Amino acid sequence: MADFYFEREVRTPYSEAYTIREQERNVGRVDIHFADSLVHVAIAVDESLTQESIQEIIDSIDEDLLDAVGITREGFVVHVFQGRETGVYSDDEGFGSNIDEA
Repeated sequence: MADFYFEREVRTPYSEAYTIREQERNVGRVDIHFADSLVHVAIAVDESLTQESIQEIIDSIDEDLLDAVGITREGFVVHVFQGRETGVYSDDEGFGSNIDEA
């Protein structure tokens, strides 16, 4: 069983974004959007993760992140994307350059 944890990147009144970490390694990102009584979640994870690990991340999001917010929800919809990160871009550095390379 892996030990995943979440580092918050941003929070708004209706959404949150986290980096998913395993030990000292980034393994994904989660974006949570609160819409009335429905919660939409988009998860992008590293291509090396197993389906068991992905389910563990989903369970952790439900138990650790959503329960902590304290909202009453009628639905929880999760979209999972699996692959590899090709870069992180910012207008601070110019969209033509990857800030990981800067």
